[in-house]
Amino acid sequence: MVVPSKLVLVTAVALLGWAYKAVRPPPPVILGGPGGPPITSPRVELKDGRHLAYREAGVAREIAKYKIIFFHGFGNTKESEFPVSKELVEELGIYLLYFDRAGYGDSDANPNRGLKSDAMDVEELADRLQLGEKFFVVGTSMGGYVVWSCLHYIPHRIAGAALVVPAVNYWWPMPANVSESAYSKLDVGDQRTFWIAHHMPWLFYAWFKQKWFRISPIVQGKREAFTEKDWEILTDQMLREKERETEQVDRDKATQQGVYHSLCRDAMILFCSWEFDPTVIKNPFPNGEGVISIWQGHEDKIVRVEVQRYMAKKLPWVRYHEHPDGGHLFVFVDGFGDMVIRELLLSESPKGL
Repeated sequence: MVVPSKLVLVTAVALLGWAYKAVRPPPPVILGGPGGPPITSPRVELKDGRHLAYREAGVAREIAKYKIIFFHGFGNTKESEFPVSKELVEELGIYLLYFDRAGYGDSDANPNRGLKSDAMDVEELADRLQLGEKFFVVGTSMGGYVVWSCLHYIPHRIAGAALVVPAVNYWWPMPANVSESAYSKLDVGDQRTFWIAHHMPWLFYAWFKQKWFRISPIVQGKREAFTEKDWEILTDQMLREKERETEQVDRDKATQQGVYHSLCRDAMILFCSWEFDPTVIKNPFPNGEGVISIWQGHEDKIVRVEVQRYMAKKLPWVRYHEHPDGGHLFVFVDGFGDMVIRELLLSESPKGL
């Protein structure tokens, strides 16, 4: 039977319309607008009219000896605590600043968000809060790429930096044996998802939302993406957060403006073709006046150790620490958080790593 050409045309148009709708992400939900989520955090207004939400901890910024800005990970918010003890904070006089990265929590989405804009957000936030000429930065997991951006775009503002299990891009310039070795150890769902984020970012939102094929266990936060010890730590954290009744218990808070403007943009930025090469980044402290460190768990299933070792080899001025039994969350136990901060501020190298 010959199918009428008109029916073929109508069907094709319908399929194209469905495809266009599937790949086209929705606009962000307007915070504080009609029907939108309420704004529950203090915020600063940036030059482009967007707002960044923040949370302060530690000693008052006016009397602090050290000021640290923390960059949260994938699917988290400013409510995510870095494991630095109250005793160390008070001993050294540390001011802690947490903020929702653009599109997360109570920070407005940025339609032009990228590597450079994230670094500019950090600089402008610091200026709005009058943190001074220089400040320290700590990036955990996905927040690690923001540290690399700061080291490239605003190195003159950085007093020191710590990258804790920082996310990696398998398409950074590196030998094939390094990238392929690390990439091949990922779950097939992770491989497909990261490949699409790099090669077909325009399709990433549709891939993220579809239900037909298995997507990344890492992106979904599945149990198989963690080591057994990681899962124990994660479960314990959730219980303690519930007891404190913090906002982070509500996992929808992070993505309340839409998953595209938070989770999807994170993956697309991390795995894009970067406009600078982090493997040849310049040492911001040629005279040893500051510390840059990478902290990595050997057993980490989310961030593979091969790429981290290569980065440390290419950047010999970076202090590299690898926990032999650690997973993605090893910094949350055994006082490692304090070790990170002591080295960052006091240049004290930890023993045994």
